[in-house]
Amino acid sequence: MRPLLHCAVLLLAALPCPAPAQELAALRPLAVVEEPMLRLGDLFEGAGARAGQPIGAAPAPGRRLVLEAPQLFALARAHGLIWRPLSAHERVVVERPGRAVPRDEIEAMLRAELLRLGLDPEAELDLGTLPPPMVPPTAALQLAIEAASFDPTSNRFAAILVVMAEGMPTARLRLAGRALATQPVVLATRRLALGEVIGPGDLRLVRLRAERVRPGAAQHPGEVVGRQLRRPMAGDMPFMAADLAAPSLVEKNALVTMLLEAPGLSLSAQGRALEAAPRGGLVPVMNLASRSIVEGQVIGPNRVRVAMGATPISR
Repeated sequence: MRPLLHCAVLLLAALPCPAPAQELAALRPLAVVEEPMLRLGDLFEGAGARAGQPIGAAPAPGRRLVLEAPQLFALARAHGLIWRPLSAHERVVVERPGRAVPRDEIEAMLRAELLRLGLDPEAELDLGTLPPPMVPPTAALQLAIEAASFDPTSNRFAAILVVMAEGMPTARLRLAGRALATQPVVLATRRLALGEVIGPGDLRLVRLRAERVRPGAAQHPGEVVGRQLRRPMAGDMPFMAADLAAPSLVEKNALVTMLLEAPGLSLSAQGRALEAAPRGGLVPVMNLASRSIVEGQVIGPNRVRVAMGATPISR
């Protein structure tokens, strides 16, 4: 080998290999994260060994964060990524899944605390438009009530709800509102037609705010079961006493047995009821034999008692 060529080979062998070209990074337009910490790889594809680098707190559970082009460019430069925005409209939306704390769980815990302070057990708690706190979807949840207060005169209450779950800092939310008096109300479970006799399965007993209960609304199932409707009803509507009547034992135009009774004498005849009537009610009946109309008292299903010598009714 020539001396100069030999020296060149030795020189090249002693030099370090050139570093491979760094891969260009690309944006992830939508990043869904489940951890409390936001990392570089959540925002950029091709971050390589830097993907696990923490860059800040992730959004709270159930919330989102929007990073615009200038913020993203600054992050890329700060962490040595090869990326620059192609337009000012580039951005990344970071979402963190969450589940809402059920409102009934919050109310149950608050109610238990307020009962110790004199709350009426049947009162309804009005918390207004309470935004439900959010926690990580799979995290175990713990709730607590602090600093509860209740004024029986104004029925106003206040408390601090403490929300604890893994993967998020402890949150404290102020609760405030009023305790509202309630009354029992009987509601229809289905649509009911005129003349239907109400059965146990046609109703349910609920408690509503007293201010929403109309005067005359039935408040006990015993006031409704076995009664007959005087008008049609929609489902989930309250039964009103004025709309209920004893069930008819005689229907209009039904054939009835007319019993004519007197001391030592009992006769029967066929008639036609001209109106509907319940037990004990008075109903005009046409004697089918004589075509005369008399008034009788309903004593059973399609049975009417007529007094001997009753004066015919002109119609």
